[in-house]
Amino acid sequence: MEGSQIQILAITLLILTLLLAFFSLSETGILSVNRYRLKHLAKTSKSARRVQKLLERPDRLLGVILLGNTFITISASSIATLLGVELWGERFGVIIADVIITIVFLVFAEVFPKTLAALYPEKTALPTSFVLQIFLKVFYPLVWLVNAASNTLIRLCGLSLSRADQEGISPEELRTVVHETSGRIPSKHRKMLLSILDLEKVCVEDIMIPRHDVVGIDVENDWDAIVAQLANTQHSFLPVYNQDINNTIGIIHAKKALHIMRNEDFDMDMLKENLDTAFFIPQSTSLTNQLINFQQSKRRFAMVVDEYGDILGIVTLEDILEEIVGEFTTNMAAAYTSIHLQEDGSYLVEASTTIREFNHIAPWKLPLHGPKTVNGLVIEQLQTIPEVGTCCLIGGNIPIEVVQVQDSRIKTIKVLPPLKK
Repeated sequence: MEGSQIQILAITLLILTLLLAFFSLSETGILSVNRYRLKHLAKTSKSARRVQKLLERPDRLLGVILLGNTFITISASSIATLLGVELWGERFGVIIADVIITIVFLVFAEVFPKTLAALYPEKTALPTSFVLQIFLKVFYPLVWLVNAASNTLIRLCGLSLSRADQEGISPEELRTVVHETSGRIPSKHRKMLLSILDLEKVCVEDIMIPRHDVVGIDVENDWDAIVAQLANTQHSFLPVYNQDINNTIGIIHAKKALHIMRNEDFDMDMLKENLDTAFFIPQSTSLTNQLINFQQSKRRFAMVVDEYGDILGIVTLEDILEEIVGEFTTNMAAAYTSIHLQEDGSYLVEASTTIREFNHIAPWKLPLHGPKTVNGLVIEQLQTIPEVGTCCLIGGNIPIEVVQVQDSRIKTIKVLPPLKK
């Protein structure tokens, strides 16, 4: 074989190596690109739209890439064998050529381009998609035959070619995505996004103000006491009831009450005329649904009832919004006067405090499954009404001590820092 022929074969082998590197680069780059970022880029980038179009039919994309890889590998092996026999003879030429071509292909046409594409998928996928699209059009008949044979085998195996189950993103996957945006999205914003995802898991019973803490107006009280209560209330809404909160007759807005109180003829009849209709919701209503209910009904206040229609507590629009954005006050201790941090790092807590309220403040968390209040959590653990000084472990490592018991009911407890395991 003449020297010029050897040079032509060597140059051809080099070109095939570069082509194989291109296919490896484009395959890894396109398949590794972030689909959601690609959708964003497609709004302004023609290259991104081209990549999207290729990914719509992954069978065709892989068909043209693997067709090219197979053709190049077979051709390069044959040329390398000819060069090996010509340079080192028939006895050792084939072995030497196989070793050399394997090392060259492995390093320069496989590992290096695929590693590069995995590190920079967008930078490799966008430009290579243009060439791949040309190859796909030129060799479409061959690609179609290969895909037809492959898809037939897939169907014979009882598998579906639909990619519907791979589209979209689940809430848990979205939660993972939000967690991985650390450094790109501020911590407060991430917490808000995660809180929105948690709204569906939380029901109004978890965040409501319990019945015994509800401040309302009993129409059977002395009129002067009612007027004084309206004038000095710190609440935006007050339920108005007859002797018992289960007999709620309406809701008075504090601002409206102050306005009508200026009238010299202000009396009980005028107060009742300005009541808004009470809005009752089941205790199991999720915060997501209740937020929508508040929006649709143009309300901000609701009474939570159980399956028998008895009132369990109240919930406001502000309560739900605080689950998303956090407390509206910068002083958490002021937000929950029933929770007091002690010098030893423990917390003195009114037993009626909800577990979610405590978890908003404490650096450690009490279990949310089961009872809704700290009192219920302790009673469930002890299975009895405890005496003062009784201690127990919650969650296996959080010590709780009963500080005060009154009228067969726990009034105050102390929650100590978790024990080290």
